[in-house]
Amino acid sequence: MKLRKVSAAAATALVLALTATACGGDNGDGDSGSDGGSTSGGDKIKVGIKYDQPGLGLKEPDGTFSGFDVDVATYVAKELGYEADQIEFVETKSADRENALEREDVKFIAATYSINDERAKLVDFAGPYLLAHQDLLVKADSDITKGTDLNGKTLCSVTGSTSAENVKKEIAPDAQLKEYGGYSECIAGLQSGAVDAVTTDDSILAGFASQENYKGQFKLAGLKLSNENYGIGVKKGDTATLDKINAALEKMVSEKAWETAVKDNFGPANYKNEPAPKIGDIVK
Repeated sequence: MKLRKVSAAAATALVLALTATACGGDNGDGDSGSDGGSTSGGDKIKVGIKYDQPGLGLKEPDGTFSGFDVDVATYVAKELGYEADQIEFVETKSADRENALEREDVKFIAATYSINDERAKLVDFAGPYLLAHQDLLVKADSDITKGTDLNGKTLCSVTGSTSAENVKKEIAPDAQLKEYGGYSECIAGLQSGAVDAVTTDDSILAGFASQENYKGQFKLAGLKLSNENYGIGVKKGDTATLDKINAALEKMVSEKAWETAVKDNFGPANYKNEPAPKIGDIVK
């Protein structure tokens, strides 16, 4: 009897061990996504955004995040199987976006990431999900209505940006350029009268103009000086994630959640957005 009791215990232990092994394999698959690796759910997913662009990607003083890119990223992540409290937003500066994807620091990036041929050699892009244009932000009572009106005026952009230089070279050769370290400084200069206009993507300008302390003070000139196709960057070759994100973006548009996000984030600036672009439709 004693021998038979031992054998039964051993059999039970063997079954439990096999069951634990099987469960461990399932958890291992889920854990591969806990650091942003899996698109089928898990503990969390890491998503790259900007922290300093109001209306697009902004880290609020209380630690929460707001903006159109944040809304898009949140919707996409949910379609990949993650709830809002499972999303970890990671600051991803422009110069580090390709490296962040290659290192797998993040699963995808939604950060005013314009699709172009050079970047497409290094990463894959879902989308586009927004067509923006280089534009001018001016005071609400400004008489600047076209590019040539900038001749003799002061035009601001950030250090290292080519936006202002392009305007001076191609449109208003007599414009005076002023560079600041960030767009917040340019906007403050516009408010004080130190500069007459600020130039960058219209979505970025609309985001700043929509801030509570600036509402009603500025307007977009609506010049559409360039086409900027914002895409969601994923690691090169990760076609599974790419396809799922594209499907999520299409669903966001069909459910009208895309239009709601545009109005919520850019509405106060009277931003005349382009219709939601079709997946793979890159406007040159």
